[in-house]
Amino acid sequence: MDTNSSNSKKRNYRWLGVLVYLLIGAACGVLIMEYWDHAEEAGMPFIGQILSVVLLIAGMYAALVLQIIIHEAGHLIFGLLTGYRFSSFRIFNLVLVKESGRLRLRKLSIAGTGGQCLMCPPDLVNGTMPFMLYNFGGAIMNILAALIGLILCFFLPKSSAGWTFCAFLVVIGFAYALINGLPVKIGPVNNDGRNAFDMAESKEAVRAFWVQLKINEMVSKGVRLKDMPDAWFIVPSDEFLKNGISAASAVFACNRLMDQHRFSEADALMARLLSPESGLIDLYRMMLVCDRMYVELITENRPEVLEGMRTDGQQKLMKSMKDNPSVLRTEYVYALLAEKNEAKALDLAKQFEKSSKSYPYPNEIEAERELMEIANELAHGEETADQNI
Repeated sequence: MDTNSSNSKKRNYRWLGVLVYLLIGAACGVLIMEYWDHAEEAGMPFIGQILSVVLLIAGMYAALVLQIIIHEAGHLIFGLLTGYRFSSFRIFNLVLVKESGRLRLRKLSIAGTGGQCLMCPPDLVNGTMPFMLYNFGGAIMNILAALIGLILCFFLPKSSAGWTFCAFLVVIGFAYALINGLPVKIGPVNNDGRNAFDMAESKEAVRAFWVQLKINEMVSKGVRLKDMPDAWFIVPSDEFLKNGISAASAVFACNRLMDQHRFSEADALMARLLSPESGLIDLYRMMLVCDRMYVELITENRPEVLEGMRTDGQQKLMKSMKDNPSVLRTEYVYALLAEKNEAKALDLAKQFEKSSKSYPYPNEIEAERELMEIANELAHGEETADQNI
């Protein structure tokens, strides 16, 4: 594989995402200015024009949020139609999860995503399952919403705020369908089209996708990774690791090794996954680097190695997920063992406990607490040793 060429393609796809969002902003700006012109021609007072534009800007953001909700509802609807069962439904950092048969509202933020609908998968039949409609359901619903908005535009006066809002829905709906439906990598996570394309190419990717959904299902039921079936955590060959979905399944194998406290094995597997040849997405790479930092901190604790991991890009992504339990755990251990700053570590421990109260998966919190306790014992052991010298 030509790594430079691959990286270049990824950069181009990211620019495609930026371009689409710029076009959304430009199109919505034109629509607002058109409304302004109509309001001015109608003799609306200047203060009224300003207020109307402010309301339209709010309407534009409302249309953005509405299309995100519609997109995730599309995954839910088409998933239910093809044999999937509900697991969780997230919009921004609010997630509706099923706990003990009841729906509860929790907080969960994932960098690079505005929402996510996760479902429990149907059983595999001859190594496969329905995946096209589940993955493309969001884009389909965005297009349907855009078409409804377009139809309404024909019945509303062009000078009205209602017409402009419907036009927002049209522009944003088609743009979201494009961003999510094209089989490319835009941003730190694979989009729906990319996932569907990967699965269409390989039954191994279909199984990996099924395993990931099953793991999520079990996590939502309170099961720890270390207690799940071994067969779900078989690491794919190097060839299959080039596939984004198959590579993601190997990330869960790393997470399980960490949960089992098999740190040297986890570190070796993480080093393999972080090679340029793997199809791992940026978000998973960042989370693996967090775990590698942890392993380094509780073992060799070499400043030069840790500095090499804490790149600007890594710290930027960690900052964007500052409430994530794994990120907080890593920052806590870094403050405790690398910086030897007890006050900072205490503040981070408090942040961890605060975020854990609204985190949807208490079993993951339990696992992170165990890792923090290992570091805490190491720190106190070092202090005792120093005092005895």
